[in-house]
Amino acid sequence: MTAPLFLYEFSSPYAYFSAHRINGLMPMPVRWQPILFGALAQSIGKVPWSLQLGAERDRRMRDCEERAAALGLPLTWPRDWPLGTYSVLAARAALAAGEQGLLREFSLEAFRVGLGLGQDLTDPEVVWDAARAVGADVDALAAAVERPDLKAALRDATETAARRGVTGVPTVEVGAERFWGDDRLEDAARALGASAD
Repeated sequence: MTAPLFLYEFSSPYAYFSAHRINGLMPMPVRWQPILFGALAQSIGKVPWSLQLGAERDRRMRDCEERAAALGLPLTWPRDWPLGTYSVLAARAALAAGEQGLLREFSLEAFRVGLGLGQDLTDPEVVWDAARAVGADVDALAAAVERPDLKAALRDATETAARRGVTGVPTVEVGAERFWGDDRLEDAARALGASAD
């Protein structure tokens, strides 16, 4: 059976939560796939709640803070969030880290410094520091993020997600089923377990 696919983006607090939970919940290894949520939202005409200023956005941010506390995760909103975490560079660096066998490790570190510590993932030095922290070859990473094939791979993953009906992150694909949201991880795990029986 094909491994479940975990689609995520570094601006999403819910993806941050799921990134720390998913491997422990799923009964088999998960394929991690960063996408560009800003590009996805634009392509489907969606305005994320994080960009809608007002009481509802404030309520959801407080909900995220409570969820982070319950999970024992730090949460520090970066200045101008989510724009400071809509990082094409970080997403490309994640794919490049994957070429070094460090996709999950780099992604968790990028979440930690971005949403955990409130640092700006659009700053190359923040991204390279995250890569160093997980033992990546930063020179190779910096070269890889400029390669046309790697840029195309990220675009293709985002466009494929949109074509498949993905409307937000995190999303877990189990076969033809999609489970959107951190609160659907358990449903995804049950579906995966049932399909494996």
